[in-house]
Amino acid sequence: MIRNIAIVVLALAVIGTSYWGYQERQEKNAVLIQAENNYQRAFHDLSYQMDVLHDNIGNTLAMNSRNSLSPALTDVWRISSEARMDVGQLPLALMEFNKTEEFLSDIGNFSYNTAVRDLEKEPLSAKEYARLQQLYKQSADVQDDLRQLQYQVIKNDLRWMDVDTALAANDQNSDNTIIDGFKAVEKRVSGYAETRNSDPRFTTGQQKEENYENLKGAKITRKQAIQKAKQYAGIQHPENVKASSNRKGSDFGFYSVSMSEKGQNGEVNMDITKVGGYPIWYKNTRDIGSAKISLNEASNRAASFLKKNNFDSLDLFESTQYDNTGLFNFVTTVNGVRVYPDAVKVQIALDDGSVVGFSADEFLKSHKLRKIGEAKLSSQEARKKINPKVNIQEERKALIRSESGEEVLCYEYLGTIDQDTYRIFIDANTGQEEKVEKLKESEPIYDRML
Repeated sequence: MIRNIAIVVLALAVIGTSYWGYQERQEKNAVLIQAENNYQRAFHDLSYQMDVLHDNIGNTLAMNSRNSLSPALTDVWRISSEARMDVGQLPLALMEFNKTEEFLSDIGNFSYNTAVRDLEKEPLSAKEYARLQQLYKQSADVQDDLRQLQYQVIKNDLRWMDVDTALAANDQNSDNTIIDGFKAVEKRVSGYAETRNSDPRFTTGQQKEENYENLKGAKITRKQAIQKAKQYAGIQHPENVKASSNRKGSDFGFYSVSMSEKGQNGEVNMDITKVGGYPIWYKNTRDIGSAKISLNEASNRAASFLKKNNFDSLDLFESTQYDNTGLFNFVTTVNGVRVYPDAVKVQIALDDGSVVGFSADEFLKSHKLRKIGEAKLSSQEARKKINPKVNIQEERKALIRSESGEEVLCYEYLGTIDQDTYRIFIDANTGQEEKVEKLKESEPIYDRML
């Protein structure tokens, strides 16, 4: 009897253990399947985004009006950002893929910085148009490489979990079709670096990171980056939250975050530095209604936003309205001297006064404690260097960056010739005419805002 009971108990134990093992295996398989599905989705999304990105860049080449070009470039920026996030969700952390991330980042930076300015006042230059043509060709090459890799993945039913395992184990004998495919993309994009760096006005992601050497503060986590994005966007109930790291291992890296407000249209995208958690840029793509507040009220909203987020000692020096938004340019002021390299741009929606665009890239790269020396020339001596036909209305001291990249103390003059207004910078030490800008339909504001 006892023997029979023992046999039954043992049998039940074996069955129970087998069932437990089966459950564990099922749960493990479910996790692996979910991970595989996520990797496959991110990869095919990346391929699709490159298709759309190439087409949209091509569309901009045939556009001429600001009303068409600005939204198109905004779309290019948005798609490049989404493509970078797709890259961040692939199991590529153990292999070099930073050049491709930089390439997508560069497309985003170029399109964003071009889209936010008034293209009627400052249309695309010949060099910028040539840059678009170059990006169009380069994106086609990357698109073709990804399509070939996508074909191999589908044809041979390749699994991304095998890629993850091979990279972790450094297994040279496994099927490395996917790894080799991404290495080919990385090699091709590496050849673009020289042409990117040849344009002094074009800042690459690598240069951007290297120039964030003045940042202070502790490194933030991915979760903290999401919280900061929610704070800047004012989102209470986020959904579709994505956050990826640039994974370059630099102390000056950044997180890319995107999310949307539940029940609202549009999407919020933001880059945040890992050191200190500073916002590099922010964009809300929501639909903007008809204007209900004035440009002056919007400028006050922009100033309050900066003060609330600890961007102190800033002057609003220029504001522009286009469509139903206001774009406001701020610079640091030190002892009455405007420091133009420390520039911040804020875009306000005129329907409700909310912040829909923000760029602090220049500020974060340049802002530091400065000791601004005394000018060797008096203002009267500097004025003699100006064309006598200019009727000078305003003057002040300013620090600008010369063509060689050096910071130069200048006298800044605002003057007119007939109906045209100019901003003129004269080197305060040598009397050299450093820069002349013709202002069109801009609204310079010289009252201190913060």
